[in-house]
Amino acid sequence: MNVAASNPTPVTPFSALIRTASQEQHTEANGMSFIGDMLGGRLGVDAYRRYTEQLWFVYRALESVPGELAGDPVAGPFIRPELARTAELERDLAHLGGPGWQAGLVPLPSTAAYAARVAECARDWPAGYVAHHYTRYLGDLSGGQIIRGTAEKTWGFDRKGDGVRFYVFEGIANPAAFKRDYRALLDALPVDDLEKQRVVEECRRAYALNTAVLRELGREFPLSA
Repeated sequence: MNVAASNPTPVTPFSALIRTASQEQHTEANGMSFIGDMLGGRLGVDAYRRYTEQLWFVYRALESVPGELAGDPVAGPFIRPELARTAELERDLAHLGGPGWQAGLVPLPSTAAYAARVAECARDWPAGYVAHHYTRYLGDLSGGQIIRGTAEKTWGFDRKGDGVRFYVFEGIANPAAFKRDYRALLDALPVDDLEKQRVVEECRRAYALNTAVLRELGREFPLSA
């Protein structure tokens, strides 16, 4: 009896592979001084507002996708209306900056580069778009909730109210189940192994682009000695 043939090596699910492969970049992003200072309540609400403004540029790129992408066999299943964040970000920014919050608003250079790469993938490479979709939305459903709790406590926002609505997914009753379903979509991604490796690399790039934004915000809001 051929034991090797009867006990094949288990195949690692793609969702586990992409998470493991990007863990170093994920850890680096979470360790940026700006995030640590903000979560520690050591920065003012102006820093939180500036961070939220940068998110708005990125999510506009994520959600202003070409119409045909929704029907794409690779990216289409991931485009779910209950995830959409742009309107919630705009509501938060109106609360933080008043009705004229958009006046004179321009992205940081790192944010502009990040949004441009997301838009490029949305236009030309559906599997690459999935990498950016994954890094943003699953992060929002997980670690983003820590930011929400800190913002409510530190700057006095109403629980799940204006100012933190970006982090409130009213259309998702069970985030844990939603994330399981999302990972199942990743596992079933209809691309070959070479393309999956490219998706992993784009996921790493997405984290690097996000880290560049956090680094630039850290220079703008250095913690006072």
